[in-house]
Amino acid sequence: MYTLPNKLKLFSLILVVVGLIGLIAGFATTPSSIEEVKEQLAAHDAHGGGHGNAHEVKNSHAESAGHGEGHETKSHGEEAGHGDAHGGDAHYEHVLHQLQNKPWASLYIAAFFFFMISLGVLAFYAIQIAAQAGWSPVLFRVMEAITAYLVPGGIIMFVILALSGFHVNHLFVWADPEVVAHDKLIQGKSGWLNSWGFIIRAALFLAGWMLYRHFAVKFSRKQDEDTTGNKWYKKSFKISAAFLVFFIYTESMMSWDWIMSFDPHWFSTLFGWYVFAGLFVSGITTIAMITIFLKSRGYLEFVNNSHIHDLAKFMFGISIFWTYLWFSQFLLIWFSNIPEEVTYYITRIDDYKLPFFGMVAMNFIFPLLVLMNSDFKRVNWFVVMAGVIILSGHYLDVYNMVMPATVGASWFIGLSEISAVLLFLGVFLYVVFSALTKAPLLAKGNPFIEESKHFHY
Repeated sequence: MYTLPNKLKLFSLILVVVGLIGLIAGFATTPSSIEEVKEQLAAHDAHGGGHGNAHEVKNSHAESAGHGEGHETKSHGEEAGHGDAHGGDAHYEHVLHQLQNKPWASLYIAAFFFFMISLGVLAFYAIQIAAQAGWSPVLFRVMEAITAYLVPGGIIMFVILALSGFHVNHLFVWADPEVVAHDKLIQGKSGWLNSWGFIIRAALFLAGWMLYRHFAVKFSRKQDEDTTGNKWYKKSFKISAAFLVFFIYTESMMSWDWIMSFDPHWFSTLFGWYVFAGLFVSGITTIAMITIFLKSRGYLEFVNNSHIHDLAKFMFGISIFWTYLWFSQFLLIWFSNIPEEVTYYITRIDDYKLPFFGMVAMNFIFPLLVLMNSDFKRVNWFVVMAGVIILSGHYLDVYNMVMPATVGASWFIGLSEISAVLLFLGVFLYVVFSALTKAPLLAKGNPFIEESKHFHY
């Protein structure tokens, strides 16, 4: 049995406290008036300006190649831009709303990132059971522990989604009745993009994912106790196969609702697969890193280099798959050059050049160079190094999907972003490693456990 070390427990608690304090400070220091915005911009300009996006006080989407898409990023704060968009203090009001969105967007990004890791692991776990994989059962307890975050992480996501869907903040432009009243395109999508539909769908997605996780773990534990046959494993197989059908539909709809609807004038038919690839590789990477950590502490003696090698192969392969989807989506939209589609990328290239291209390098070039060699996949510190870069890259990927539509040109990595990551990292570590203490680290009742223990490649 695994015992949660006091140092790890304390470390998690410190992360939560520091992150919470920093996030509260981020909300507290958000400007509340145009005058405060002017003072902040003047002070920032006096110190050299940084990347300068916010200080040009430009309407990022409207000026991005003149596509007339300013409605897409009123940053959910221009409140429909009623004719005075280029007069008086309208630009400063625009930046005010962007900066007020910033701590909310930081909270949303971090909450979604850690939730998507647990969701990716849940999908990987279901695939292993449905495929009757013989190599992976020695890793099942690690997977089950990571998916334990699905419950608290899902509840946190639901609360943030509810607050956003009912326009407590300005993250989703379609949730603002004043904006919708002046936007024919969003009005045409209001049958889907409305507050109650948004929240009900989120509740259904989360309930389905959590129910599968509950019963899959329950059956896994019961199979350990059953010495007469594989009744519980067969039940796990059936619900896993059914869950994967449910998951592939609900994950796509989740990606439309929770991410793509930040830009309600833009859509991509690849987007569901693109988000899936990101959460899938992030989940597998987390499995590998936690497994290596546990082995370094003397646990999981039945996990050998071949298991790590296979996890690293998945990290490499899904990173290439993610790149294929990213490039396909980008290439088709960029070269077709349809104004209402290409503005999505023009905004990110113009205003988010470093995180946009940095994310591509971290999620494609680095895994390609590090993990292509088969021998390197068996070197634990190499896999951990690659894992840190991959997870950081996919955090930036979520950042690039959310920030341009909510904060626009006023972005910078600051107190809110760092604090939100620390907060959810602390919660994630505590929940996952606490879950590891609930059952033996070997799923001894699994019918493929001996094959898995003696797996060599």
